Amino acid sequence: MTDAIRKPLQLTVNRAKVADFVEPRTSLADFLREQQMLTGTNIGCEQGVCGACTLMVDGAPARSCITPAIACAGSDVRSIEGFDDDALMNELRAAFTAEHALQCGYCTPGMLVTARDIVSRLPDADDARVRLELSGNLCRCTGYVGIVRAIRRVLDARRARAAQPLAAAVTA
Repeated sequence: MTDAIRKPLQLTVNRAKVADFVEPRTSLADFLREQQMLTGTNIGCEQGVCGACTLMVDGAPARSCITPAIACAGSDVRSIEGFDDDALMNELRAAFTAEHALQCGYCTPGMLVTARDIVSRLPDADDARVRLELSGNLCRCTGYVGIVRAIRRVLDARRARAAQPLAAAVTA
């Protein structure tokens, strides 16, 4: 492909400045996987329906398979690889393991990004709200019970920590 057809793109990916060239039709998912070698973002339906490609763009979940990479110029993109040192994501990963919320793992990166958004944005979410928020992420293996339990485990633990009296926290 000649650079006459490709357009310059500058953005931040997982806290690193990135400058590259992309065809206008290149999706963000393809840009990350093929040009940045960040293969944690999975592509399932390529129509924005399954949620396997969910990542964060400027702090909000986005379907990277239907997001043109060029539309993210100047944006802050965070793929699953960008959460390695994130305490909340580590707590979610542990809960997903403990609650058997993983099977084949294909949907897991998108599920974890969505779960992190749920916990961050909706600290009082109940099972029904968690299920509603997950409705854009398809999992063909787990039946969602373990996934909902994992997210609720983290929500409940965070609520319990927040409810601890200050004196108990100081003496601990």
